[in-house]
Amino acid sequence: MADLNSQTTPILSVYTWYRDTRLFVNRRYQRKLVWTLEEKQKLIESILKKYPIPAILVAEREVGSASYEIIDGLQRLHAIFSYIETAFSVFENLFFDLDKFPTAKEYGEKGVFDMQKGGAVLSQAQVSTILDYPLSITTMRGASEDEINDVFDRINTYGHRLSDQERRQAGIQNDFSDLIRKLACSLRGDTSDEVIELPKMPSVSIDLPLTKHGYGVRAEEVFWVRQGILRSTDLRDSMDEQCIADIAASILGGQLITRSKDALDKIYDSSTSEYQRILNALDYYGEDKFAEEFKYCIDELEKVSQAGEHEKLRDILFKKASTNPFPAVYAALHIAFHELFVSQKLIISDYVGVKKALENVVDRLNQGRGASSPEDRRKNINTIKGVVSQSFIKAKNTSHIYGSHSILDIDEVIRRSEAELPNYELKQGMLTLQEDNRSIDKELVRKVITTLCGISNIGPNSSGKLVIGVADKDADASRITKLDEVKTKKVGRRHVVGIAREAKVLGKTVEQYLAYWKNEISKSELSEPLKSCVLTNFDYHDYFGYGIIIITVPPQKSASFVGEKIYSRGLDSTIEVISPREIADVTARF
Repeated sequence: MADLNSQTTPILSVYTWYRDTRLFVNRRYQRKLVWTLEEKQKLIESILKKYPIPAILVAEREVGSASYEIIDGLQRLHAIFSYIETAFSVFENLFFDLDKFPTAKEYGEKGVFDMQKGGAVLSQAQVSTILDYPLSITTMRGASEDEINDVFDRINTYGHRLSDQERRQAGIQNDFSDLIRKLACSLRGDTSDEVIELPKMPSVSIDLPLTKHGYGVRAEEVFWVRQGILRSTDLRDSMDEQCIADIAASILGGQLITRSKDALDKIYDSSTSEYQRILNALDYYGEDKFAEEFKYCIDELEKVSQAGEHEKLRDILFKKASTNPFPAVYAALHIAFHELFVSQKLIISDYVGVKKALENVVDRLNQGRGASSPEDRRKNINTIKGVVSQSFIKAKNTSHIYGSHSILDIDEVIRRSEAELPNYELKQGMLTLQEDNRSIDKELVRKVITTLCGISNIGPNSSGKLVIGVADKDADASRITKLDEVKTKKVGRRHVVGIAREAKVLGKTVEQYLAYWKNEISKSELSEPLKSCVLTNFDYHDYFGYGIIIITVPPQKSASFVGEKIYSRGLDSTIEVISPREIADVTARF
């Protein structure tokens, strides 16, 4: 039984917790940052007027610990701290005055957050009102995971603040809910650890087109919105997860489920037979196997939309221009492609042909109210399979679906590189960016080798990835666009430039270019077994014709070296470890 402790703590002190990495968010049940600017402003104005605001509920992470998991109050806490860090203004466009709060100003000057420069600011009295404001904080001590889940569920039942799918995902923890959450995060590009520090929440939250909070995931870039399947606001309510859950349950269970709220509720209700049926089916099918198949279907549908002249799936499937979402039609499309790829062992031979066959296919589908039944869903799926089948041919097997990186995987790695800097590194390629000298940059090649070593030395349970073909600086991307005449593809804040352009400059085939990199790693002084591991995990993906190399660094059992030198990772750089104490620190990790 958990103990409760309630006390008031000034915002000044709670801000220190925030920046001392003492406040955490469990993404398994907590939703994303969803408050509008107006909601944030109203909260700050209430504090400035010294009005009461609801209490914050946290759970002690470990007995006697000084760190806490936020159960209720995530949106409020983030609004308060982001205002202090000058993310927005209140009243007559007044920003927080960092000069009157040196602690926060120091973080801003270090580049931890972007400081607002210029503009009207709060008075000393107003700054003091905010910093001295007593937050009511209730702490659960010694609470079990089940108790935390139950409390969170009850809080959000009273207020009806979560969407149906958010409540489903928060209310149960099992292999199916984990699968849905991971796939949804992968498609949105907000994959992270299950429990993350509160300051990292903006990097995994969704920026809607009209809000522009500066969050890490732009709604219009997410597959669901980019293809017109869902509206950007649907992501806020986890409609993407609901769509995935519907598709997954229908495929895993071997029979189509009714497309309804009740059908999904039963799958998440541990007292029902449907709950156990889907769990048993997933255990038999395999979570990793299904995830790879799901991503493969997404990849192939992306290629269909890109074939010929690029069009959204919505514009292909619907003859009349529309902005309406179509999750039901998409579910039928996805399941149809899954059956063709996996059950019938077919591959697409003509992407343009598939695209033409799908043009205005909705006119052949039942979209009425009765179309949610398994029988009508089956008719729609079979109709789609029938119209596209002429552009498919038999594959020898389905091995091409498994074991390699998908487009979603690559996008995920690129996005994660922004938040988890030590484990990920991006390189634009191997060539210099000098107009009169496009030669191989030996120093850059050497840095790739030392970076692989540095990633491996993060720790025995840590893995990482190095991606070649992505520029992490706008200036490099612009330079490459000019030199190689390629239009870069932006993923998050990074630019995909690819390696196909470099192979062309060098007069090599892509295969020869890849062989060069493998040879450089092979003949390097990178220690074993790391060298063999990275060569085994050397992967190439066409990625819309750009060409991307992904080198995975698996967890190592001992420290790695390059010759007699040892390297480690800083936040976003590789550092040669020189002093005996630092070398001992690295080797002691293993």
